[in-house]
Amino acid sequence: MGMNELARRVKDASIQLAGAGTEQKNKALAQIAGSLRNSKEDILKANREDLLRSEKESLPAPLLKRLKFDEAKIEDVVDGIYSLINLEDPVGKTVLSTALDDGLELYKVTCPIGVIGVIFESRPDALVQISTLCLKSGNGALLKGGSEARETNRILAEIIIKATGEAGIPANWTALLETRADVKEMLKMDRYIDLVIPRGSNDFVRHIMDNSRIPVMGHADGVCHCYVDDDADMDMAVRIVVDSKTQYVAVCNAAETILVHEKIARVFLPRLKKVLDSRQVELTGCPKTLAVIPAAPATEEDWQTEYLDYKLSVKVVSGLDEAIEHINTYGSGHTDSIITADKEKAARFMDFVDAGNVFWNCSTRFSDGFRYGFGAEVGIGTGKIHARGPVGLEGLIIYKYKLLGNGHIVEDYANRSRSFKHKSISLNDAKL
Repeated sequence: MGMNELARRVKDASIQLAGAGTEQKNKALAQIAGSLRNSKEDILKANREDLLRSEKESLPAPLLKRLKFDEAKIEDVVDGIYSLINLEDPVGKTVLSTALDDGLELYKVTCPIGVIGVIFESRPDALVQISTLCLKSGNGALLKGGSEARETNRILAEIIIKATGEAGIPANWTALLETRADVKEMLKMDRYIDLVIPRGSNDFVRHIMDNSRIPVMGHADGVCHCYVDDDADMDMAVRIVVDSKTQYVAVCNAAETILVHEKIARVFLPRLKKVLDSRQVELTGCPKTLAVIPAAPATEEDWQTEYLDYKLSVKVVSGLDEAIEHINTYGSGHTDSIITADKEKAARFMDFVDAGNVFWNCSTRFSDGFRYGFGAEVGIGTGKIHARGPVGLEGLIIYKYKLLGNGHIVEDYANRSRSFKHKSISLNDAKL
C-alpha cells in the first residue's frame, strides 16, 4: 500500500474515531494493557534482537539505554495506560457558551486534532504512550520509530492494532511507518495529516519543519538547568542536583548545567562533587568553578549541549539575575529549577525564566506527562503554540465553534433591527 492510500485510510478512520464514546475508548485501552502483559515474552524477544543488532552496530550507550524495553518498562507503560483510563475524556467539553442574541447560542467545544504523525527515536515505550494518548483523545496516528527499535516497534504496533480492533475501534486508525522514504512522503501529506510531532535532535526537528507544510510541534534539545541560590539548603540542593542529573541521564529532562551562587560556591561545590564522583559524573566548569574544584574547562559549546550522559557543566554566577540571563541565553526552553529558601526569588525565577517548565526546590526530572498526571506524553513542547511543556491529552485537542440559531440572519443585525446581547450562558442552561 502506498503512503497516499495509507494516510487517506487513517484520515477516514480518524473521523469515525472522533465520535467514539469514552466507554469504548477506555475499553480499547484496557484491551491494549491486557494484551501487552499477555504478549510479554514475544515483546522481550523482539527487544533482545534489537539490542543485539544495535550493539553490533555500535549504537551510543545513551540510545541503547533508551532502546531497552524490559519487564519493568512493560509494567510502566501498562500503568500509564490505566492512568489514562482514569482521566476525564478531553473530547466534547464545552469551554465557552455565549448567547449572541435570544435563540442564537455560541459554544466552543473541544474536539480531536485529526491525524497526528509522530517521529521518535530509540524508545519503544514512546510508541505505546503516543498511540494510547492519540486513542483517548480521538486522534488517528501515523507512527515512525527509529530503525534501531524496528522489531520491538513492529510487535507493539501489531498488539495495539489487534487489541483496538477487538474493542470495536475503527480499523486503520493507526499505522506504523518503517522507512525514511515513508517519512519523506508523510511530510507531503498535508491533505490528510494535521500535525507532526518530531522527537529527536535540534537538527532533526529543524529538518522536519523545513520540509513540510504540515504544522510541527517541535521538541528538540533538553538543555535543563538547576540554579542553587546562596540561601539554599545545602543538603536539599545536593539531593535535587544529583537526582536531576543522574536519576536517568539519557532523557531530555535531565539537568545539563548547574548554576551556583558565588557566595556558597566554595562550600557547596566540593560537597556536590563528592557525590557526583561516586556516580561517575564528568564535570566541566567556568574559571570560577575551576578555582574551587577539579574539572575540565567549559567551552561555549558546553553551555548549550544536551549531553544525555554522565557529564555536567558548572558555572558560578553572581546571583539570580545572572542565572536567569544564562538560562535564557543557553537554555532550550524545556525545564529549569531554582533551589532557594526565598519565596520572592523563586517567584522572580519562575516569572522570568523563559521555559515550558519552571520549578522551585525540586528535580527537573518531574517534567513528565505521567508524573504531571497526564497519563503519558507524546513529547515536550518547547515552542509557544497551543501546547507547551509535557504534551498529554489536552495538547492533542483543539476546538470548534458551534452556533445554534432559529432562522437568524446577519442582515437583521446589519440594518440594526436586531442587536447582539453577548451574554454568558450558565452550564445548567446550555444546550450543548
